[in-house]
Amino acid sequence: MNDQGGADGAAPGRPQDSAIRPLRRRLQRRRLTDEQLEHRRRRIRRRGRRAYIRSVYSLPSLATLGNAICGFASIYVTFMDPSAQTNDAWTSFLIKNHFLAAAYLLFIAMLFDALDGRLARFARHTTDFGGQLDSLADVISFGAAPAFLALQLFHEWQGPSMVPIVSRTIWAIGALYMSCAAIRLARFNVSNEHGEQHHFSFLGLPSPGAGGAVVAFILMQQDLAGDPWRGYLLDWAHTLSAICIWLIPPLVLATGLLMISNIRYPHMVNRYMRGKRSLGRLIAVVAILLLLVVAHRFTLGLGLLAYALWGPTSYAWVRLRRKALAK
Repeated sequence: MNDQGGADGAAPGRPQDSAIRPLRRRLQRRRLTDEQLEHRRRRIRRRGRRAYIRSVYSLPSLATLGNAICGFASIYVTFMDPSAQTNDAWTSFLIKNHFLAAAYLLFIAMLFDALDGRLARFARHTTDFGGQLDSLADVISFGAAPAFLALQLFHEWQGPSMVPIVSRTIWAIGALYMSCAAIRLARFNVSNEHGEQHHFSFLGLPSPGAGGAVVAFILMQQDLAGDPWRGYLLDWAHTLSAICIWLIPPLVLATGLLMISNIRYPHMVNRYMRGKRSLGRLIAVVAILLLLVVAHRFTLGLGLLAYALWGPTSYAWVRLRRKALAK
């Protein structure tokens, strides 16, 4: 009875399984199809997001290339012949003010250099490629271009009467400056770490600071040579302009050697302008901005020169304090 009943009970169950199985298969197919559709939707979204991020990632590289282009344009404008004649208004303006235009182009390069790092951190995509490209652009804008500008200004001021030994010495100082900038940037690439927390100080004078000090000093000299006080103290202005011309080669040499030194320099923005700061520091920033409006060439010249001298001054102060405490 039990075997028969079992056989009788199993017989009617087989048609039920055969009827249910196709339904289950169809349901499984529908489920797999829905999963595949969802997977396809996610994949399309990811591709669109990646395409958007790729477009954001290209902005830091474009800013870096803008830095290099401004440096190259500065070199080109520096070597324009002041006696050339042209019908183009832009070219005439650049020829007439080629030293000023070359200096301001390097300051635009500094803005691009500050912008590319910010864009890379904003996109959360700092790469070794971006760091290498940035250093190559800095060699052009803050290594070669300031040296060319200083050399050409000194040679044009001295004229053909310059003693050959002096001319060769000035050329050697410019070549040494460019070599120090290349060495400083190569060392930075080797030791560089990504992330904002690793950029609160620099080992050695950063190349934008060195190039900025040279270029801002040249801007100050050009302002003194252009009769800034409208006839008042004209002799004093010309005398100070001549003194600045003779101070340019030592400045180029000093900033070049400071770039490869082991002296620490602070990152002014990351260290002193991020986060909560005192009211006095806010007033100091406002005062600096107002000085830039009143006399930007003198403010830039003296301010960047003070930043370049910050390192050796603080280093000497620390050494003197240690000797005093040791006694």
